[in-house]
Amino acid sequence: MTLTVKEIAELVQGTVHGDGSVSIASARPLGEAQPGDITFIADAKHAARLHGTRASAAVVPACVPPNGMPIIQVKDPLTAFVAIVRHMRGSVADITHGVDPRAFVHPTAIIGEGAAILPFASIGEGTVVGARCRIHSGVAVGRYCKLGDDVTLYPNVVLYDGSMLGQRVIIHANAVIGADGFGYRLNGGKHVKVPQLGHVEIGDDVEVGACTTIDRGTFEATRIDEGTKIDNLVQVAHNCQIGKHNLLISQVGIAGSSSTGDYVVAAGQVGICDHVHIGTGTVIGARAGVTKDVPAGQRMLG
Repeated sequence: MTLTVKEIAELVQGTVHGDGSVSIASARPLGEAQPGDITFIADAKHAARLHGTRASAAVVPACVPPNGMPIIQVKDPLTAFVAIVRHMRGSVADITHGVDPRAFVHPTAIIGEGAAILPFASIGEGTVVGARCRIHSGVAVGRYCKLGDDVTLYPNVVLYDGSMLGQRVIIHANAVIGADGFGYRLNGGKHVKVPQLGHVEIGDDVEVGACTTIDRGTFEATRIDEGTKIDNLVQVAHNCQIGKHNLLISQVGIAGSSSTGDYVVAAGQVGICDHVHIGTGTVIGARAGVTKDVPAGQRMLG
């Protein structure tokens, strides 16, 4: 697809400076852009890098002045560039609706309108799958689970019995939701398993990364509240209560019965002990070990 700079500006509601008739055939990041491409910078501090680019045009913040090349000034360059890339690449063919004959769906399961169950996926007894869900190959959804509308489960995701997902939840490949929590008691010189009788509840618009694990509660629910985003290789243990719009990033481990407020950020191998509460708005930096409650709004590192 080829567009002019002016046409691209209309797409993203930006302001053109320079020659709006220049033809653009592709959209690429700054370091990869070639003649005929449009690129972008996310903020003004990178404006000097535009002088070395081979791109034919750029999307920039509104505060960046003209520099001789055609530019499109917008309020949010990253969001605008995403829209440009999607538009120029064209729509990706959607997954065919319906249940593939190589999938297994229990007769008592309910599958919503427009849902797609791909080959070798398995849907257990009494489970409800909402409208327009996408269940990829190798997914195992247990008994009596409930999936809201527009949920996407990527290959080999496992939902244990009783897991509950809200609307628009995305779970990436090989994540496990609802496995037994790590609960044992020392009895007679042996570690005796404490039965894990709860489940997992995940709120609307939550995204869970690849190979992440969220354990079921011992008696009630482990909960992840709406809008929270969880990276790859994160562990959330049994009985945890994670607040709204948290960011749990890269190998964070949260021990049992801990909780967070809203808008908490924990990044890069943060370890949080059991029965600890992290207050709203707290940011915890890489490799911090948290052993006691943290008030709201704190900044912690190491």
